[in-house]
Amino acid sequence: MEIKKEQNGTSLTMFLSGRLDTVAAVDFEKELDASLSDVTSLILDCTDLTYVASSGLRTFLMAQKRMNKQGSMTMRHVQDAVMEVLSMTGFDDLLSIEK
Repeated sequence: MEIKKEQNGTSLTMFLSGRLDTVAAVDFEKELDASLSDVTSLILDCTDLTYVASSGLRTFLMAQKRMNKQGSMTMRHVQDAVMEVLSMTGFDDLLSIEK
């Protein structure tokens, strides 16, 4: 998985591409930990995210919980295959998702 970031003040957009599998979830979690200290708005752009494993779902949930305390998190442009996983697991009710 590849992560690109754009920060504008306290707003951070992370562009996720590829597969968020078990190995990538560890790297994604580290990237979130290193990037969120002064962020009040986190946007995860999932335009090019093609797959999410259960470890990736866990990382999304951890990010949402953290951002609920310090601001907001929104997932945008979620592909149908990833959205299906989020819906089947009930994560679509736990995460803020814009299509």
